[in-house]
Amino acid sequence: MGDNVLLNFGQTFLYTKLLSYGFRIWFVLYHSELSYRKSCMRIILGFMEKRQQTKPSMPAQSLEFVNVSLSQYLPPKTTMNTLAVAINRNLNHHLDGHLIFFTGTRNHKLPNGMFVVAHGDERPVPNMFQSVRHLLEHHIADYDWFYFVQDDTYTQPERLKTLVSHLSMDLQLYMGQPGEFIGGETKGRYCHSGPGFLLSRALLLNIRPDEWLGRCIIDYAGMSCVEKYEGLNYNYLTMENNMDLPRMENDGFQNALTVHPVTSAEFMYRLHKHFTEIELELAVDGNKSALWPIGITHPFEPKSRFEVLRWDYSTEDNLFSCVDGAPKCLLSGADRDDVTNVIKVAVEELNKKYSPFVQLSAPQLVNGYRRLDHTRGMEYTLDLQFQATTESGHQKSIARHVHLVRPLSQVEIIPMPYVTEATRVHVLLPLTSYDSHVALRFLDHCSSNLFETGENAVLNFLFTYETAEAQKVSTNDVFAEVKAKITSVEHRYPSVKVSWISIKTESPGVLRILDIVSRKHPVETLILLVTADTVLNSEFLNRCCMNAISGWQAFFPIHFQEFDPSVAYPDQVPPASSDLVREAGHFDRYIFEEACFYNSDYMSSRTRITGDLQENEELLESLDLYDMFVQYSGLHVLRAIEPALRQAYRNQTCNPRLSEDVFHRCLQSTLESQGSRSQLAMLIFEQDNNSVTVHFITEDFDLNI
Repeated sequence: MGDNVLLNFGQTFLYTKLLSYGFRIWFVLYHSELSYRKSCMRIILGFMEKRQQTKPSMPAQSLEFVNVSLSQYLPPKTTMNTLAVAINRNLNHHLDGHLIFFTGTRNHKLPNGMFVVAHGDERPVPNMFQSVRHLLEHHIADYDWFYFVQDDTYTQPERLKTLVSHLSMDLQLYMGQPGEFIGGETKGRYCHSGPGFLLSRALLLNIRPDEWLGRCIIDYAGMSCVEKYEGLNYNYLTMENNMDLPRMENDGFQNALTVHPVTSAEFMYRLHKHFTEIELELAVDGNKSALWPIGITHPFEPKSRFEVLRWDYSTEDNLFSCVDGAPKCLLSGADRDDVTNVIKVAVEELNKKYSPFVQLSAPQLVNGYRRLDHTRGMEYTLDLQFQATTESGHQKSIARHVHLVRPLSQVEIIPMPYVTEATRVHVLLPLTSYDSHVALRFLDHCSSNLFETGENAVLNFLFTYETAEAQKVSTNDVFAEVKAKITSVEHRYPSVKVSWISIKTESPGVLRILDIVSRKHPVETLILLVTADTVLNSEFLNRCCMNAISGWQAFFPIHFQEFDPSVAYPDQVPPASSDLVREAGHFDRYIFEEACFYNSDYMSSRTRITGDLQENEELLESLDLYDMFVQYSGLHVLRAIEPALRQAYRNQTCNPRLSEDVFHRCLQSTLESQGSRSQLAMLIFEQDNNSVTVHFITEDFDLNI
C-alpha cells in the first residue's frame, strides 16, 4: 500500500485511495452448525464440473446477498416473522433490494416484501444442500463471493463491502472464525457458523464430494479457515448472556463485522441503530484517510467489462501501448514530458511529507500506469524507487506507490450556433485521368444512396486536365465515359442535375482547385469534398450538416478503409459489404481528403495566407486543406472517426507531384491498407513455408540426378 498523500501541482493531485472495484457477493443465512458441516453431496459435483469452464465475472459495483433461514432449529413462526423481518428491514435498503431468504417450509405464510425460496425439507443437511445447489445452479457464474451466516447473527453491510472490495475476485479464500475438528483426525481448521464465513467463487468451484463442507474445502482445495489475510481481519463479536450495549463499548465491538448470537429482533434493531450512528459519525468527521478536494470527481465506475478504461503501461524510456499498434515504442515528445512532470511533482510532495526527517532523491520509475478518465482527467499510478537520506546521514533505498490525477480544469459550456440536417450539401469531387474509371462506380453509389432516396445534395465534378490532355479534349476526352455516365444519370433521374467544371492546370493542388470553385458558389454554401473512392450515404450527409458550423467549425472525418480482399479473406469469397471489424479494415488517420466546411470559412482562411505567399510562393503546393484550416482559419477543426464513411480497397499509386508530407502520408496509408499486422504476418509465414518446401524438393531432385 502506498502513501496516501495529496499531491497538488497546478491541476494535479495525488490519488488518495486504490481503485475500489466492487465485488458481487451472496449472503447465505442459515442457523445450524450441523447443516453447515453436512452439506457437500455427490450431486453438487455435477453442477461444479458444469460451471468450471465459466470465466470469472466482471467485478460489480454493488453487493447482492442471499439469505437462507432454516426453521429446523428456530421454527418459522418465531424466526421468519421476527429475526428474518428485522434482517430484511436493516439490510434490504443497503443492498439495493437484493435480499433473498431460503427456508425449508413451503406452507408457512410469508411476510410481505420479502423474496423467499422454499426448499420443502426442514432437515438441516438436505436444506443446506439445496441452498448450495441453488447457488451453484443459478448464481455461481454471476457472483464472486458467497457469505454464509446464521439467522441470529447481525452483519454490518458497509464493513462487509469494505472487506470484500480489498480482495481479488479470483482469490481462493475461506475466511471466518477458525475452529478445530473434533477428534483431530482431519488436519486444518473449519470456520464456525455463528459469526458467518466468506467463501470465494474460485474456492467453491474446486471442492469435491464429502460429508462435511469444512472437510470438503480442506481435502480438495487445501484451504483452511483463516481469520486474517494480508492485513485484512474478519472481526466478530460473540455476545454473552444478558450483555447490553453499554457493556459492549470496546474496540472489539466497535470494529465488529458480525455480532452473534442475537436472541431477539428488538436487539437486532438496536445493534443496527448503534452501528449506523458510528457510520454517521465517520461521515461527518472523516475516517482519517486522505480525501479528494471538493470539486474533484470520483473515478469512473464501469458497469460492464465493455466500459472498463484501459491503463497504459510505461517506463521512463518506453511506452507499451503505442498509437500504431506496436507492442513497444520510445517514450518521446509530450508523453515523455508528461511522465517526467508527474515524477517531479511526486518527489516534491513526498519530500514535503517526510521533511525534515527524510529527504528523497534519485527517483526511478519502476512501473508507471496512466489512463484518461473522460469524467475527471488523466490518472496515474506509479511505483517509484528513491534514495532516502535521514538527518543523521544514513541512506537507504525505499519504494513508494503513489496515485495521481491531473483533473480537467476550467470546463465551460461554449454557446454554439443552431444547426440542422436540412442544409443542402454541395458534394465536390475533383477528378484526374487516373481516377476516371473509379468515378463510374462513384456515380453508381450516388444513384442508389442519394438520388433514389431524394437526399438534399448537389453533385459537382471537377475535371482536371493536364496540358497534353486538354489539347486532345475534342478528339480523345479522357473523361468522355464519365460525362456520358452523368448524362445517363440525369436522364434516369429528371430532378437530378449533376454539374461539372473543366480545369486545365499543371499542378493539381487542392487549394488551387478550390480557389476556382469557391468563386462560383455563394459564401453560405456547405461544401463536402470527397474522393472517387468515397461511398456516400444519408447518415454521413447528416453528420456533415451537424458537424460543419459556419464561422465555428470545419469537419475532417476519418473514413473506414477496407483491407485488400486477397489478404483479409484468403481462400474465401469477399462479402459484398464488410463489417466494421478489425479483420476487415481500419480507420485511416493518414488521409485528409474528405472534408466538410462552409465556403465563407474557406475564403476567409484563404485570404490570411496572402502574407505568407509573398515569402513562399510554393506554399499552395505544399499546404493541404487540413493544414490550411488548422493554421489560418481560427476555427475549431473537428477530426473524428466516421463509421458511416467507408472506402473499398483500391491499389492506387501516390502522385509524386504532391508535397513531401502529403506524399509520405499517401504512402503510409497505402501500406497500412494492405491488411492487419496479423494477416500480413500469416501471409509471410505461409510464403516462407512454401519456399522452404520447394527448396527441399529441388535439392532432392538434384541429388537423385
